[in-house]
Amino acid sequence: MTETSRQTAFSALMRVEKDNSYSNIALDAILSKSTLSQRDKNFVSHIFYGVIERCLLLDYNISAYSDIPLNELDMEIAVILRMGLYQIFFMDSVPNSAAVNESVKLCHENKLSNAAGFVNGVLRAVAETDEIKLPNPKKSKTKFYSVSYSCPETIVRLWRQSYGDEMAREILESLEGRPPVNARVNTLKTDIESLKESFENAGVKAEYSQCTDNCLELENTGAIENLPEYKKGLFHIQDTASQVCCKLLEAGEGQTVLDVCSAPGGKSFTLAEMMNNKGKIISCDLYEARTGLIQKGAERLGIDIIKTMTGDSAEMEFPMADRVLCDVPCSGLGIIRRKPELRYKEELGLDTLPDIQYAILCNSAKFVKTGGILVYSTCTLNTWENNENARKFLEEHEDFEAYALKLPDGIKRGVEESENELTLFPHINGTDGFFISAFRKK
Repeated sequence: MTETSRQTAFSALMRVEKDNSYSNIALDAILSKSTLSQRDKNFVSHIFYGVIERCLLLDYNISAYSDIPLNELDMEIAVILRMGLYQIFFMDSVPNSAAVNESVKLCHENKLSNAAGFVNGVLRAVAETDEIKLPNPKKSKTKFYSVSYSCPETIVRLWRQSYGDEMAREILESLEGRPPVNARVNTLKTDIESLKESFENAGVKAEYSQCTDNCLELENTGAIENLPEYKKGLFHIQDTASQVCCKLLEAGEGQTVLDVCSAPGGKSFTLAEMMNNKGKIISCDLYEARTGLIQKGAERLGIDIIKTMTGDSAEMEFPMADRVLCDVPCSGLGIIRRKPELRYKEELGLDTLPDIQYAILCNSAKFVKTGGILVYSTCTLNTWENNENARKFLEEHEDFEAYALKLPDGIKRGVEESENELTLFPHINGTDGFFISAFRKK
């Protein structure tokens, strides 16, 4: 089979469908073996992520233009139709005729010739009108938002109830497109000006972050791990929300810091750099393979104060610490633009996760020294996992008090919260969706 950009995108999309692979892992695995030019690889990425991000909208329109119900179509046919519709609706650089013809060609190349006429008919009907069909917002605003932004009604309803209609709409809009790539400068080896200059000399666009210090927003990186600066351990990739979280922990030189849900280690690395590699960081995770990633990353960055532990943070015994970071497993609703397939997971754990998170938080609190700081955080936008857990903790732990967060310049609040709580929204701060709360041991 001839390798083409559309065939490569089709193969990657089918891998996500069949294997439930994370989108970035599926695409990277295929592109790493591809002989396509960089321009064609960019085209593949455009279609691949576009189809995943717009899946509900595309499926709604397949149903609107097709005589055959969507659930009766083979998955391969549905994926080819999604690709064709995405090109017609959202890729101005692709003529409608090419979108139709190339989709028909995909049918023939993948032993689906018996469906070629059907695909041709549906896409020609779409191309003739070039009209995106949407539900009537007057009948159901939730369904209208759901289809318009390709986000399940469960999540839309949650955000409308938690943050109101306008905020929910803005969150949904922020899910579109690829997220920024942020490099945390390894200040143990270099400084931000030197790293910025090095990137720019290599053709990588680098801009100073508006959210936090020692952070660069990158473009045109290619494969990150192939950059000389990466191999030298001059930075690690970390969203600005996580960097802000580390800053708010207020860890300092010589302290003992406990990072209870640490893998793959980004926060531990940033904390070590903030501590000038002086003190002790205990990084824990449930699996040895993941704590191995922490150790490997620390070696690359030249960090030697990180010690790993493996086990369940809801039950483990830890050394007492001056600072404890409890960044718990969550539904991930704040990082959908990084992992767009998360929005389609049948089970996000919205009902069960708060209890698991709270158990980890309560166990972690046992190991905070008197006067020490405990930070609870998630990368989700769900008040039950976030604010409700933080407030419940204060109600049930009289030996802790709320610790007011000292927000960095450039960080703005999007909703009214207690002074020890902060919800970061992508459309307000340009970060991942994230929640941070802080407590002090009396």
